[in-house]
Amino acid sequence: MVQKVKIDMKSVLIVEDHDDTRTWWRKHISEAFPEAQAQTAATLEEAREHLKNGRFALALVDINLPDGSGIDLVRELTVAHAETYCVITTIFDDDTHIFSALQAGAKGYLIKEQPLDQQIEQLRAVILGQPPLSPGIARRILAHFSRQMQHLQDTEALTPRENDVLQLIAKGFSRPEVARLLGLTTNTVASYTKIIYQKLNVSSRAEAVYEGLRLGLIDPYC
Repeated sequence: MVQKVKIDMKSVLIVEDHDDTRTWWRKHISEAFPEAQAQTAATLEEAREHLKNGRFALALVDINLPDGSGIDLVRELTVAHAETYCVITTIFDDDTHIFSALQAGAKGYLIKEQPLDQQIEQLRAVILGQPPLSPGIARRILAHFSRQMQHLQDTEALTPRENDVLQLIAKGFSRPEVARLLGLTTNTVASYTKIIYQKLNVSSRAEAVYEGLRLGLIDPYC
């Protein structure tokens, strides 16, 4: 049995620079959320003005806006208005935009090429606790994590000590500091670092940290 989630979507912010699309969303958003009252913005500046005067349960945000990227707005909402459920609505269906939006805090991603009534249906799924994702986006996300897991399986595992060194490198400690913290010599840390680079197939500290984060080897909260 599907468990419905009680979500109050009375206040909606629509950030969209195309007049027809913006008007359509404002007129039809109540089909997904009957009590929804929508305000609209055609630019980031207008959206930020709305946010100064109130809070929103839902924000539908286009990416390509006249004065910048909607992903920046999602990032701002995630920090300052964490209660706002952010959904991207865009023409961009590439991995760079998708994962940038999700990392910024977007909880849904809808492609404009879909009929708008289908997008309404996907939004309605929020009530069932399901993120609104266009079918192609869901497939891309699954494919991305499948590739990531395969890469992780193909990567030679780090030993516990190598992992300790990587964690400290990620925190910004210098080689002598890592040596002192782990009770090793500087030359030993240098050897461990070289092995880590080889196993991760990288050639610099920055690349090692990036790859370690991407593969889940580094805990960003430690």
